Amino acid sequence: MLPKEIVKQMIENDAFSKWLGLEILELSKGFCKLKMLVREEMTNGFSIAHGGISYSLADSALAFAANSEGTHSLSIETSISHTKKVNSGDCLIATTQKIKNDSKTSSYNIIIENQNNTQVALFKGIVFHTSKKWKKI
Repeated sequence: MLPKEIVKQMIENDAFSKWLGLEILELSKGFCKLKMLVREEMTNGFSIAHGGISYSLADSALAFAANSEGTHSLSIETSISHTKKVNSGDCLIATTQKIKNDSKTSSYNIIIENQNNTQVALFKGIVFHTSKKWKKI
């Protein structure tokens, strides 16, 4: 299956990614670039974006990039470093970078930048590739 067909299947049943308002900017085998707008209801008690928002954006980018390879892939380890605050109204862009790939696992860095091309977070993730292939529905 093509990466776009795989990710379309994933998004169809992903209520959380829909709530985030994710927009796919680029997608190819092993690569994903996503965009989203931070809304007021995504802010915390400090009136900045809850850390889970940028984490969720990066986690979705990781999932889409890894699964676009053609097999069902699941994250087994993730972490994030928040480097700048994110405000309501900011536009965030997450870009995946594959660091390591073998038959069972892949490692990615996901860089999250705001509308000013300023890095606001760095996410690292490792995924496990199952033997289950994506199939057309």
